[in-house]
Amino acid sequence: MAGAVSGGGERDGEGSEEQQKRSEIYTYEAPWHIYAMNWSVRRDKKYRLAIASLLEQLPNRVEIVQLDDSTGEIRSGPNLSFEHPYPPTKAMFVPDRECLRPDLLATSADFLRIWRINDDSTGVEQKALLNGNRNSEFCGPLTSFDWNEAEPRRVGTSSIDTTCTIWDIDREAVDTQLIAHDKEVYDIAWGGVGVFASVSADGSVRVFDLRDKEHSTIIYESSDPPDTPLVRLGWNKQDPRYMATIIMDSPKVVVLDIRYPTLPVVELQRHQASVNAIAWAPHSSCHICTAGDDSQALIWDLSSMGGGAGGGSGAVQQAAAAASAEGGLDPILAYTAGAEIEQLQWSSTQPDWVAIAFSSKLQILRV
Repeated sequence: MAGAVSGGGERDGEGSEEQQKRSEIYTYEAPWHIYAMNWSVRRDKKYRLAIASLLEQLPNRVEIVQLDDSTGEIRSGPNLSFEHPYPPTKAMFVPDRECLRPDLLATSADFLRIWRINDDSTGVEQKALLNGNRNSEFCGPLTSFDWNEAEPRRVGTSSIDTTCTIWDIDREAVDTQLIAHDKEVYDIAWGGVGVFASVSADGSVRVFDLRDKEHSTIIYESSDPPDTPLVRLGWNKQDPRYMATIIMDSPKVVVLDIRYPTLPVVELQRHQASVNAIAWAPHSSCHICTAGDDSQALIWDLSSMGGGAGGGSGAVQQAAAAASAEGGLDPILAYTAGAEIEQLQWSSTQPDWVAIAFSSKLQILRV
């Protein structure tokens, strides 16, 4: 992205021939429109991603692709593409950097499915099909899910039936299911071992602690107009006091401090059309990337909000007020894609790389 900002594919002014050769942007063209997309986090699978189709007809497809660093090509292995009944709303690899567990990929759609990738990449098989509805063979479509990094046997799903379900995937059993909101739940994110948050069509961000399942804390409610659905949620892994959410059909991103409910720390307002995706930097508490229908991916530095997104709370609030008085924060990097960006993921193992998906293209960008 650094190179892309100045309009070139390579970083300006880098001396060595080796650095000149390394591209800033790699592109993969899928045979279908891409929606779900995610980076692998395993140390032994650098530059590997999963992408999934958005097709109206059955079946859909999931592909596991990998960048060959030596040739600069992103390739799909013939055995690493498989059918999926409906378009996955999300795909995510098991958060297992040290490769202690089997090589797993999860997808959400009509059910939560867990897929196992064979050790020699000779194929992918479905390991589990998890239905959270005990009373029926069908369940409300799953809008999203999140894999717990601290405890990888736990996966939390969000559903249009107003519930969030916490699965123990080792036992293939429901740990907890709770009615989380008054309307459809659109996204879920873990903030620690037993703490998760969710956003909903009811316009609220709620935080849940599994030690006290009867109660939740409302951190934010959309106000302009009231009850406008919130569609995505990102929890800052480096500083879990902070999270960010997207309002449906809005160009603005709301950054929240869970210690100060209801009042946003800052609203990021430089997109020209609806924001579709947010990703906190995996290696920095104060950087976040946002992308949307204006074909823009923007990276923001929130450290001016009073000593970083981890700064003193009073300073954060003062800086937020100052930023809004000055007309808001500006992004530090901008990249323009060839179409509306629907998906964005920041690599946790390769923090210099962000991936975006638009139309049928996957691009990985050096930031």
